Amino acid sequence: MTGSDKTNTSNAEADGFRDTVFLPKTSFPMRGNLPAREPELLARWQELDLDGKILAQSEGRPLFVLHDGPPYANGNLHIGHALNKILKDVINRSHRMTGFAVHYVPGWDCHGLPIEWKVEEEYRKAKRDKDSIPVLQFRGECRAWAAKWLDVQMGEFQRLGVQGEWNHRYSTMDYSSEAAIVGEIGKFLLNGALYRGLRPVMWSPVEKTALAEAEIEYHDHTSTTIYVAFPIITDPTSAEALRDVSAVIWTTTPWTIPANRAIAYNPEITYVVFRADETSPDAAIAPGMKLLVAESLVEQVCKDCGIVEHHILYTMPGSALDGAIASHPLRGQGYEFDVPLLSAEYVTADAGTGLVHIAPSHGEDDFAVGKANGIEIPELIADDGRYVDHVPLFAGIHVFKAAEPVCAALAASMTKAAEEGSAPNGLLARGELVHSYPHSWRSRKPIIYRATPQWFIRMDGENRIREKALQALGDVTFVPAQARNRLTSMVADRPDWCISRQRAWGVPIAVFVNRQTGEVLRDAAVMDRIVAAFREDGADAWYDSDPSRFLGNDYNAADFEQVFDVVDVWFESGSTHSFVLNKPGLRFPADLYLEGSDQHRGWFQSSLLESVGTRGVAPYRTLVTNGFVLDEQGRKMSKSLGNVIAPQDVNDSLGADILRLWVMNSDTNEDLRIGKEILKQQGELYRRLRNTLRWLLGALEGYTDAEAVPYAELPELEKWVLHRLTEFDGMMRQAVETHEWVGVYPALHGFCTTDLSAFYFDVRKDVIYCDGTDSLRRRAARTVLDVLHRCLATWLAPVLVFTADDAWTARFGKDSSVHLESFPVIPEEWNDPELGDRWTTLRAVRRIVTTGIESARRSGLIGSSLQAAIELPVYEDKTSLFDGVDWADLAIVSQAEFTILPATAPQVENGANIPCGAPVVTVAEGEKCIRCWKVLPEVGQNAAYPTLCVRCADVVASDLFCSPAAGH
Repeated sequence: MTGSDKTNTSNAEADGFRDTVFLPKTSFPMRGNLPAREPELLARWQELDLDGKILAQSEGRPLFVLHDGPPYANGNLHIGHALNKILKDVINRSHRMTGFAVHYVPGWDCHGLPIEWKVEEEYRKAKRDKDSIPVLQFRGECRAWAAKWLDVQMGEFQRLGVQGEWNHRYSTMDYSSEAAIVGEIGKFLLNGALYRGLRPVMWSPVEKTALAEAEIEYHDHTSTTIYVAFPIITDPTSAEALRDVSAVIWTTTPWTIPANRAIAYNPEITYVVFRADETSPDAAIAPGMKLLVAESLVEQVCKDCGIVEHHILYTMPGSALDGAIASHPLRGQGYEFDVPLLSAEYVTADAGTGLVHIAPSHGEDDFAVGKANGIEIPELIADDGRYVDHVPLFAGIHVFKAAEPVCAALAASMTKAAEEGSAPNGLLARGELVHSYPHSWRSRKPIIYRATPQWFIRMDGENRIREKALQALGDVTFVPAQARNRLTSMVADRPDWCISRQRAWGVPIAVFVNRQTGEVLRDAAVMDRIVAAFREDGADAWYDSDPSRFLGNDYNAADFEQVFDVVDVWFESGSTHSFVLNKPGLRFPADLYLEGSDQHRGWFQSSLLESVGTRGVAPYRTLVTNGFVLDEQGRKMSKSLGNVIAPQDVNDSLGADILRLWVMNSDTNEDLRIGKEILKQQGELYRRLRNTLRWLLGALEGYTDAEAVPYAELPELEKWVLHRLTEFDGMMRQAVETHEWVGVYPALHGFCTTDLSAFYFDVRKDVIYCDGTDSLRRRAARTVLDVLHRCLATWLAPVLVFTADDAWTARFGKDSSVHLESFPVIPEEWNDPELGDRWTTLRAVRRIVTTGIESARRSGLIGSSLQAAIELPVYEDKTSLFDGVDWADLAIVSQAEFTILPATAPQVENGANIPCGAPVVTVAEGEKCIRCWKVLPEVGQNAAYPTLCVRCADVVASDLFCSPAAGH
């Protein structure tokens, strides 16, 4: 027979035995095809009424309540929405799978400026005046806009695999919600915390409304900077020090000079009076003029104001300025104000002049100083940002166009002072500064601080809301822990809460004010009627009902002003606990609030203040914060950069499971990055997890409980796998308890790829494929594979919601679902740390062995590892470590034996002591079994099967393959 004939005969024989090898068989496909498969699964879940089954299953279980922070219903979801909702879904699902009843009620924020802005955009396109539209018609259009996007976003969240009680969702524009919100306003009214007052608030001239801190974002802005001299007209000491001297301020807001009413100094700062001895040709100040500034800032002031030489005349503490009075720099041009110098500890000498221009209408600190000293709080700016008609020189000018006319007027004052030889008065110098400046989140335009009458909730006083809120936070758990400092500092430093907005779309601050006394009406019966009307007709009732519907017979409507300001949307969303957590299956306070890090100034804070103000406690037990999403280069996403990753696009191209995997493979405590390459990496990680599940399913084909081997009879390798499962079970359950998921799923992926695919599966393939069905080794391996499949499918189910269910139903049938399962209960006896340590060492030895085999392969000594025999030299005092281990199986070679080395210092690999020397690799003796491919001397001992080893011959000769149905 020729060599070719011999080979052909051998191949033919091998083909004849192929059906006797237990190769994996499964309906679970290699490729997920997630964009097509996931919608099919969503439809199947609906047919199964999976949500209904989940609810029914939860009966009698302990509650876990995650209260959903409402996203804004005004457009398609962005990647930040996906991150937050997926993280919530993982937490909810994992709690459900550890025995909790989870009733997740998704919600939406539907009122407020962004929706108004969108509706107004349509008016602007049609050249219609929004103010000419009847308010109820406008509110109706806003409601329709919000309803449209609420439905769109709901579908997009469901496409992401988020499970919730979608049919019972909440929104702030539901009539019942509007009634509850106005009822919460009423509680603050009746307990005295709500008041109307004049104070500076962040104001958008474009949108003509007050804004909350959470509605502000910061962008670079170029401001005109000015140094202004205020002549001192009254010297508190009646001495020479301040005679003919001007106090100098520096500001980045020239438009606030008309509102100046004082100058602030710090009594702890050292100030000087200096004389300008020589000035540059273009300097506004003339030689001989005297200025007052902080000592540490003299050089900078001189440099900026063109003063070449100067001489310090007097040095004094700030306290010496007590009682000094200056003149307004525009005196004689309609500003006949004395400007007192007032003490304020917040003044620093870090920049500027060490003296601060005080415009009480246009800054929180300025307002506080002015109010404490009885200073006038002028109202000079209209809603649209223009000076009102009675402002001298600048009436009708917009504040953002006021720098030139203000500087011109100040320069005229300075020229006049120079001509008269009097103390410097007016503009000393001007410049420009690019700095971070607050802008409206919606219009992207700069905002101003503007004193207007607004409605506030008092943080201090009788109700002690600030104090109680800080106390309540002491009992709240923060994840990550450092987030505590951020929220507590914000609560500690915040001013009274401005809750009024000058808009139309929202819940009105439904109160009445007595026209004669200016006092707000605090009557519980009136408030009850308002709440009842809102519950019946929604907040529109406030606009289309006669006031007597609310006032009843006890009051004359003509005596009262009806307030039509709407409440801050942060108050609305902060009130959601009051009308969501009282639903069936929920409870107050919630176990968890989870939102982005920006919500420390938004929903986390407003919910805390609202709940403390009405109930005295925080509405949550734990706060979890996730970071923002950036692109792969760490940049903020924007359409102009072309770096936006939309979740809808990821669903359509890769699948929602890939996006979910990205979330859980990221450090969600920090800012996250995403992009095409990162998603490609996630796709590769997903492929490995899917391959692990697929191999398990294939290797378990036909498995029944009758095969199961008791733990005590399992080989040590199988026991080691079960020990590893106890470690992951502990990791998963700790994450459920603490909500700290960072690193959990990367570790599980590492287990699948390193411990299972690259090690355990590789080692046990021969046993599973080639041992007989009654083999203890094969039954033991399949017993462990059964456990692995159940553990991995359920542990992955909170994240890979579609894939894990597919992997479950591929084995247990289409009427089942992994989402009705619990995490497996792992027996305590499986936890064996000593076994874990032993196999850590054995695997380190195996790496040395496989390195030697690979070297032999590269040298051409062998082809596959099954052509090899190894001789492993073991230190004589370490031989017990190798007892009971089949190194031929473990190293995937055909033959293995040991030699003994004298006890000596073992080699070290990665810090671990290795109890053996380098292996010797040779070519295995014998013939290749054409069924299992091992090279063994025993091949051919069975005359009936001359090309098989003893094991394979016995399996082939068994009843399983010798029956007529087997074809042998």
